[in-house]
Amino acid sequence: MKLITSLVTTGLLMVLIACGDSATSEATLSVSASNMEAASVSEPVAGNAPGAGDAADTVQPPSDTDRAEQSIKDLEAQMGLKVFKEPWTGDLDTMREERLIRVLTVYGLGRYYLDGPEEKGITYEWFKMFEEFVNRHQKVKHVKTHVVFLPVARDQLIPALLAGRGDIVAAGITITPERLEVIDFSDPLTKQLAEVLVTGPGAPQLDSLTDLAGQSVYVRASSSYRSSLDALNREFEEQGLELIEIEDAPEQLEDEDILEMVNAGMLNWAVVDDYKARDWSTVFENLKVRDDLVFRAGGRLGLGFRKNSPLLAAELNEFVKTHKQGTLHGNILINRYFKNFDWSKNALASSDYQRFRDVADIFAKYGQQYGVDYLMVAAQGYQESRLNQNAKSAAGAIGIMQLLPTTAADANVGIPDITNVESNIHAGVKYLDFIRKRYFSDSGMDVFNQTMFAFAAYNAGPARVRKLRTMAEQEGYDPNLWFDNVEIMAARDIGRETVQYVANILKYYLAYSFSVQRQLEREQSRIKAGIESG
Repeated sequence: MKLITSLVTTGLLMVLIACGDSATSEATLSVSASNMEAASVSEPVAGNAPGAGDAADTVQPPSDTDRAEQSIKDLEAQMGLKVFKEPWTGDLDTMREERLIRVLTVYGLGRYYLDGPEEKGITYEWFKMFEEFVNRHQKVKHVKTHVVFLPVARDQLIPALLAGRGDIVAAGITITPERLEVIDFSDPLTKQLAEVLVTGPGAPQLDSLTDLAGQSVYVRASSSYRSSLDALNREFEEQGLELIEIEDAPEQLEDEDILEMVNAGMLNWAVVDDYKARDWSTVFENLKVRDDLVFRAGGRLGLGFRKNSPLLAAELNEFVKTHKQGTLHGNILINRYFKNFDWSKNALASSDYQRFRDVADIFAKYGQQYGVDYLMVAAQGYQESRLNQNAKSAAGAIGIMQLLPTTAADANVGIPDITNVESNIHAGVKYLDFIRKRYFSDSGMDVFNQTMFAFAAYNAGPARVRKLRTMAEQEGYDPNLWFDNVEIMAARDIGRETVQYVANILKYYLAYSFSVQRQLEREQSRIKAGIESG
């Protein structure tokens, strides 16, 4: 409290966020100098405000001392100083006392994301309206409860909730019997949904779900789709059928990422909610929605919260009535964020994939030389230029790896001519290796994160990324983890570009990995069949 008082007194405001361990603590609330005054302005008591009730009529205006103390509490709440430093559990009355409602969500375009310091997304807008709704029901009008947003990995949503590091889970999760065993849900946000199969070009013909016996399905372990597949496997086992081979997808991948892989032919199929299948089939034209192949029917999305929270349940359910799918507010947000969206490029489009095949051997040569996965740097090349050696930026960067000639000629790289494909790729991989070894060879950082940080530095500059790591550590994030940690700092300090840059490279890497594996499997099958010699 003395720290906050000092900040108010001196008129200085720093971005202060306190978090706990990296596995579940990704707080992102920030406060700028421009809203410091707003945080300290007390609101007049309005006895006739909506939802104020009879009690508000009898409340006396606060004293100057009370106002000053409450202003400090409001500022402390907005700055999120206690968000993860002191985990707590409790119902809405506890949240009002703490001045905070903590919303656990996943970071991603459309749902919740940062563009510089500005928070955006359907979850952000929905819960800012919920914040207004909650505060209209406050009996003392100058006391405000603030909503803060805490993005975590999908498999950490429920553990973080149960550990008292958040109060509400809002990430488009389905209400399932398995989840109802450990948490409660609000009234449904959506109409009834079905989990259906979506197939891509060249997928084998399926007449029923039993045709999936012995086939592979790629799915996040934390998703309701995984539970549906497990249930289907139990049925197969009882019938003596071969089980579905369930492959775990990275938790960073959203449904649309997996559907993009299906559209490109990397995966034969995916299991998703039917509304997502319909929406995304208008973007990815190779998708076929199989409404006749249903894994789960009658499901609905809801907001998760801890059991024994009747006050929060009542408040959420009252708000849901006027803000769910089918209402004016709900439909406006759905149309804003899920009908008009930024789509990333498709790394496996036919012309782009042919360019990859043309340069794959060169990437493999220098990937081996510098100890980096060649598919990873090929994915970076696609992100930089779509593997186009003729590409040239306004700043003068050229070729597949979009290097400045001066950078390539520097003593740390030493490749003066990068106008041809091989030297351009060589220079790019060597420069990436230099960045990784010079700046990110910390003993506490694994090879994967060294590479992710090197990509970020390639895009934003090593000094800037080093500063982001320092900021992350000061605010309670893990400075050795990019995803869900330092990337949050990057989104706030730089904006979307670097965050999207690294995320796209990972997605394209997975795309190339799947395509190469599929090709190897095909070649092995042809050898076994005698079509090709080994």
